[in-house]
Amino acid sequence: MPDQPQQPHNERFKAEMPEIPGVASAPVRTGGSSGPWLVVSGLVAVLAAVFVGGRLLSRPRRADPPQPAAQIEVPATPSDLTPVMPVASEGSPVIAQVGDLAKAWEARPFAFRNQATGEHVNALLVRLPVGNPAQASAYWSFALKEAYGNCNLEYVEDLAKLRNDYGHRQAKHPMVGNPCSRTLYDPLKYGAVSGGVLARGAIVQGSDLRPPLAIEIKVRGKEIVAARME
Repeated sequence: MPDQPQQPHNERFKAEMPEIPGVASAPVRTGGSSGPWLVVSGLVAVLAAVFVGGRLLSRPRRADPPQPAAQIEVPATPSDLTPVMPVASEGSPVIAQVGDLAKAWEARPFAFRNQATGEHVNALLVRLPVGNPAQASAYWSFALKEAYGNCNLEYVEDLAKLRNDYGHRQAKHPMVGNPCSRTLYDPLKYGAVSGGVLARGAIVQGSDLRPPLAIEIKVRGKEIVAARME
């Protein structure tokens, strides 16, 4: 047999490169420097980075959520404020004005400071249905704590409560009650205290020993003052 032509050793194992339509085949380099290919790869990487960066910059930024408006504190109007209970003392005895209690049986709470002990005693001023409002005889004031005990007295204007809770069927006007002993005091009557002295608030029902502790009231012009407590 005729001898077959021998191919060069380096062409015998040469790999065929696939052809891509529209792209010219680059000559296969079997040796030499790879510098140009590195340059091309670097340019491709730079172009890719520029493209990605441009896409990111062109994307619309998400708007920040709206911040809540700062709350403005509105000062309280006089109708929103809780009235401050007056405190009567030797240096400042005024507890009300004559016009503050315009009708019979109106009441106004206050605190009376005991000068001897420094204790503040809760008390009540009541406009009676008798006398001239410009005179002390038109008012009654007393401590809201029973004389010989720890129970707090209550001023009861609801006649139904006097009948149902205290069992006083003949009640025709407000009274003062002791819920602990169910004792009732009548503001229009006088009862005896120690030494044969009479005090307003006679006991009309119950087992308490005496009327409530009285606070002396005086009227100075248009001011109602608490002078002293017995």
